[in-house]
Amino acid sequence: MEFKAKEIAEILGGTVDGNPEATVTSFARIESGKPGTICFFANPKYEQYVYTSKAEIIIVNKSFQPKEAVSATMIRVEDAYSAVAALLDYVTAKKRSYRRYRGCRSRVRWSSKIGKKVYIGDFAYVGRRAQVGDFTKIYENVYVGDDVKIGSHCIIYPGVRIYPGMVIGNNVIIHANAVIGADGFGFAPLEDGTWKKIEHTGNVIIEDDVEIGANTCIDKSQMESTIIRKGVKIDDLCMIAHNVEVGCNTVMAAMTGIAGSSKIGEHCIFGGQSGIAGHITIADNTSLGAQTGVLGSIKTPGQAYMGTPAIPYKDYLRSYAVFKKAGK
Repeated sequence: MEFKAKEIAEILGGTVDGNPEATVTSFARIESGKPGTICFFANPKYEQYVYTSKAEIIIVNKSFQPKEAVSATMIRVEDAYSAVAALLDYVTAKKRSYRRYRGCRSRVRWSSKIGKKVYIGDFAYVGRRAQVGDFTKIYENVYVGDDVKIGSHCIIYPGVRIYPGMVIGNNVIIHANAVIGADGFGFAPLEDGTWKKIEHTGNVIIEDDVEIGANTCIDKSQMESTIIRKGVKIDDLCMIAHNVEVGCNTVMAAMTGIAGSSKIGEHCIFGGQSGIAGHITIADNTSLGAQTGVLGSIKTPGQAYMGTPAIPYKDYLRSYAVFKKAGK
């Protein structure tokens, strides 16, 4: 990439404070900026680096008033954090080429339907009656089972396994080694102390604009569908059990686990290693701190929780102050 400050400002709808001809070729964190790089400043904790950074360009909020001289050219935007995300999207789209490619060592069954300009890497397998939408990339060593439906503009990274009958929407990204559609953990106890496997005949439905992290597993339902709604973002090493429904635009950090048949609301935020018990409901706009364990339904929207069992965040802080005193 190579952009001038005036070009970036035009892309982001911002204004240039400094040299409009300043040129950058790569991105960098503000604390390690160097000539030829572009950084962004959004968190007040990093303000000191605005004055010491050797970056060529820094994206800042329009409201930012420097306390010292800034050597870099500044591009002022409404929101620096969202602006740099938009710029990264723009650069990635410029680099991305859409061309039809089918690796000679891949296997695509004749009854499958492949859209235009689809990339299928070597050793990938696309099963019978599968459907793959336009401009989708299926990288090397991906397994796409029979009757799978994958939408347009998706990216399926190497090693992903999509079991038969799963449904993937448009603009979905699935990172390496994720597994979509394995059997749920369902076993019935028998009188002799053994366990009988409960067959899972349902599927997984992943709606549009979802991103799923590496090594994450989403199990299919027993009879109907495990559903990941539009805009959900799931980090690496997460576990979504059978019959779960995750509401629109919910995000969850690494190692979050959701047990079977729980229903998660919209716009929820789950910190790393959060755990949700089975057969419960989580209200919209719920926030969980890292390692929070939710054992019962949360019915009031917009609340923050922490601890195990989960309690309201402010109550947890008060309790923690008591714990510290008790340990002395």
